[in-house]
Amino acid sequence: MPIDAAKATSAEPRTTELAWDHKDVQLYHLGIGAGAATPEKPHPATDPDELRYTLESALHVLPAFATVAGGGMALAGGLSAPGIDVDLAAVLHGGQTVTVHRALPVSGRATQTSSVPAVYDKGKAAVIVLRSEVADDDGPLWTCDTQIFVRGEGGFGGDRGPSARLDLPDRAPDLRTERHIRPDQALLYRLSGDWNPLHADPGFAKLAGFDRPILHGLCTYGVTLKAVVDTLLGGDVARVRSYTTRFAGVVFPGETLRIGLWQEPGRIQVSVTAADRDDAPVLADTVVEHS
Repeated sequence: MPIDAAKATSAEPRTTELAWDHKDVQLYHLGIGAGAATPEKPHPATDPDELRYTLESALHVLPAFATVAGGGMALAGGLSAPGIDVDLAAVLHGGQTVTVHRALPVSGRATQTSSVPAVYDKGKAAVIVLRSEVADDDGPLWTCDTQIFVRGEGGFGGDRGPSARLDLPDRAPDLRTERHIRPDQALLYRLSGDWNPLHADPGFAKLAGFDRPILHGLCTYGVTLKAVVDTLLGGDVARVRSYTTRFAGVVFPGETLRIGLWQEPGRIQVSVTAADRDDAPVLADTVVEHS
């Protein structure tokens, strides 16, 4: 059995040293569309608000950067855990949560502690839950909870895990916006550390069941959080407390994301669909909690 759930969940937590600087932050921001035109910013390259993502002297860090900081990819960490040996072509990112304990520094060194709290049996697939807790000398920085969906690895008699879904509010979104994904967006985003050939190699994408490479789910995740911060949080990344989503469908480079936002006290609920494919779902069960 490629996945030994008992071995994975009982293994000692693993630690990794992370380091990053302003260039890593800038590259990540460019990989999720910083500096590109949006409906709100038709001329963004020199827009003072946009320069906070791209200019080192004005830089702040979008909390979703936690998913790639120091090359410490949560997804890769989960696939190297004891008891887990799976085919990369069968792997999809199922869901992601980032909880921020304080503002992310532009540069830093930290220790990442990774564990596998659960492996769920979905019948025809398995879901590996990975937790990564990151702290520096001043204390906790962030916690990432990652769900990795592995096709063909279920049926081992384990717990199916939670299956609750979050309904969208029964009213029109308080704000709608769109974000265009450049044809080369996945090639740029993967430079932040996710080298899965599914996002670049047409031959590998076909082996995985897609007619062409797909965008990283975490790229869509970052694009969406940036849109939320820029439109409803006054561009203030420090207001984000946590951000969670379920990856409900794929995005192909060159498509346009349609984003709906509902404001509630202390939280924003989000819907993301592929505008080019009759609003096929992309992100679901998506919430940004904020101050």
